Amino acid sequence: MSVCFVEELKSQPSWLLVLFTLGCLSLLKFLFASLKWVYVSFLRPAKNLKKYGSWALVTGPTDGIGKGFAFQLARKGLNLILVGRNPDKLKDVSTAIQSKYSNVQIKNVVVDFSGDIDEGVQKIKETIEGLDVGVLINNVGVSYPYARFFHEVDEELLKNLIRVNVEGTTKVTQAVLPGMLKRKKGAIVNIGSGAAIVIPSDPLYAVYAATKAYIDQFSRCLYVEYKKSGIDVQCQVVCFFILHNSVSFNT
Repeated sequence: MSVCFVEELKSQPSWLLVLFTLGCLSLLKFLFASLKWVYVSFLRPAKNLKKYGSWALVTGPTDGIGKGFAFQLARKGLNLILVGRNPDKLKDVSTAIQSKYSNVQIKNVVVDFSGDIDEGVQKIKETIEGLDVGVLINNVGVSYPYARFFHEVDEELLKNLIRVNVEGTTKVTQAVLPGMLKRKKGAIVNIGSGAAIVIPSDPLYAVYAATKAYIDQFSRCLYVEYKKSGIDVQCQVVCFFILHNSVSFNT
């Protein structure tokens, strides 16, 4: 049968053989990419996060994704710096984590990213002074309370979207990065959104999607800038419509 197939190919015009070859190459490329995705997503051994440092800083750790990150990092044996705006929620999360992982040290930093970010970042700098913060999870973010046209976005919401999603992530990264550079190791994970990457547009959430597009490009650029300095940078893409609403708010 294989001989017949080869003979059949030989009898075809050259242009058809070229198309057939290109099709086979495209299929192989797709299969390779698919296998790589399966390996990276499900089969690749987990990294030893403690190699980056003994401390991890998580913003927005009191609900949803941020809370999940905090528990998983504690499970891996990392000490935590939890940054959020609600002191009661921070205390509750800290207590819950330490009741499960008693050897983990936790420092809480109260910062409202919709307020004075410079003051908040100064608190973070003072807290991390002398600590080998090896992992940074930039999770804090806000979204629209409900879908609306761009001209309906009020001034307060507009400021908060840009201040929390863009300025907050940028300045926290800028505060933590020098220590990573000094130690020549670190990992930065920025929480993006499918609204900016997976779908071609996100109407009625224009500013939110734009801020998350910034996070994606910011992460890509940092990855290139610092990959030779031992610092890994990722943008984790999340589709918020499948998650609890509290994930996307400044907590």
